[in-house]
Amino acid sequence: MERNREYCHNLLTEFTKSDSLLKHAYSVEACVKAYAEKFNEDIDLWGNVALLHDFDYEKFPTMEEHPSEGEKILREKGFSDVFRRAILSHGDHTGVKRETQLEKVLYACDELSGFITAVTLVRPSKSIDEVEVKSVKKKMIDKAFAKAVSREDIINGAKDLNIPLDDHIQFCINAMRGIKDKLGL
Repeated sequence: MERNREYCHNLLTEFTKSDSLLKHAYSVEACVKAYAEKFNEDIDLWGNVALLHDFDYEKFPTMEEHPSEGEKILREKGFSDVFRRAILSHGDHTGVKRETQLEKVLYACDELSGFITAVTLVRPSKSIDEVEVKSVKKKMIDKAFAKAVSREDIINGAKDLNIPLDDHIQFCINAMRGIKDKLGL
């Protein structure tokens, strides 16, 4: 089931109704799947972890609940330790240290994909085709822009992957361009 995207998507939409949260799940999924392909990993597993990483957020939005409540739901449904641990590790507040490549990639793509979306939406065209690394980095300096997004998480995510920040940003932009119609970008 954890490699079955339809099953995971149905679970996502059962818990998540917000269009912006669904698009966030899709953008993180695109980035993580692209890294899975790059690293020759299990694309289906990695993609579904990314798809479900925030599935519980609408019902359990506090740091005390998210993603811990979601992990409990996934455990009850029979998802593996690897799957659930990766989701727990994407939030520093859970105390689950990121150790595997999957865990590091999920963390590295989560905040960045949201930030790329925000940068895209302030462009006159609202097209991700016009977003460049330099425009993302320029907006990272502006602390008032998308202030809920942790720049530190974006920077540390790339460091944890041992990938230069510019390369990581471009990689995620490219992955998101691949599903731009689905994202409305």
